[in-house]
Amino acid sequence: MSLTDDDRFEQGMAVRREVLGGEHVDRAIANTTEFTADFQDFITRVAWGDVWSRPGLDRRSRSIAVLSSLIALGHEEEFAMHVRAALRNGLTIDEIREVILQSAVYAGVPAANTAFRIANRVLEES
Repeated sequence: MSLTDDDRFEQGMAVRREVLGGEHVDRAIANTTEFTADFQDFITRVAWGDVWSRPGLDRRSRSIAVLSSLIALGHEEEFAMHVRAALRNGLTIDEIREVILQSAVYAGVPAANTAFRIANRVLEES
């Protein structure tokens, strides 16, 4: 059975809230403007309703993949958000440390250094 766009949106919103937390999602929705509305709809349906909802990887594994990608690409703001999500998805602090160490080999020491700084700040806030 194929999902409609409305089904994917609803499924995506549920997964988005579970992974990122209701407070974060509520803030994103409250900050949606006419200019950003299509993007919010897109990420809810596609990133959360399609990709994060697929059965091929569990959420822990998806968090590892996301953290690694964000480190490699230098997306610092998204990295902080996904460190919080990784904890919510069951990763331990030790596992997050290992993901960052692993990324030092493939994404570079400066990227890992930045990731450690950001993760340390997030973990201190938690």
